[in-house]
Amino acid sequence: MGIIKRIKNEIAIVKERDPAIHNSMEVLLYPSFKVMLHYRLAHKLYNRKMYFLARYISQRAARKTGIEIHPGATIGEGLFIDHGNGVIIGETTIIGNNVTLYQGVTLGGTGKEHGKRHPTICDNVMISAGAKVLGSFTVGENSKIGAGSVVLEEVPPNCTVVGVPGRIVKRDNIAIPRDTMDQVHLPDPVKEDINRLQSANVQLLEKLEALEAQMAELKKNVK
Repeated sequence: MGIIKRIKNEIAIVKERDPAIHNSMEVLLYPSFKVMLHYRLAHKLYNRKMYFLARYISQRAARKTGIEIHPGATIGEGLFIDHGNGVIIGETTIIGNNVTLYQGVTLGGTGKEHGKRHPTICDNVMISAGAKVLGSFTVGENSKIGAGSVVLEEVPPNCTVVGVPGRIVKRDNIAIPRDTMDQVHLPDPVKEDINRLQSANVQLLEKLEALEAQMAELKKNVK
């Protein structure tokens, strides 16, 4: 892809997914736009084994944008990093197409692995603010990672993950369209468990009260 087409593509991505954009000129100020142009150049240099120059460009971009992308990471088309300060993408990370990351996301390793030590993020995944995805596993396509979640194991396609550590919530294996990827109204399995326990507790109390009433009636009859 040529540089002009690349710039137009990055502008279109930012305008599509950020409602705060009013015109194309604003995109030129966005950290996501700047860091992706730097990354594409650094990644080419990295693949040519020009490691120092690749790291120089990536670190310069990190200082300017607050987003650190290792030049060795493999990133597809359509990555959007919204308010990207604090985003870190490790060397062996693989990111598919049309992925959205929010501020503070880490795609990192656990420190105990060698070789492929960072996650693989498939197409159309959304990772919300502050989430940490750590390890060399795959997050399946169309999945969502809730804000502040810590994901340490494989995520099947079409799932939502919330909590620390991350808990997988199935979405009936229905693909999630990118334009409806709400990062606020996510399932909460812990809350659901508590609600079920509360409901069961109410039912037990009602049965206990009914038994006590029957016992009281029996005592009256005996007398």
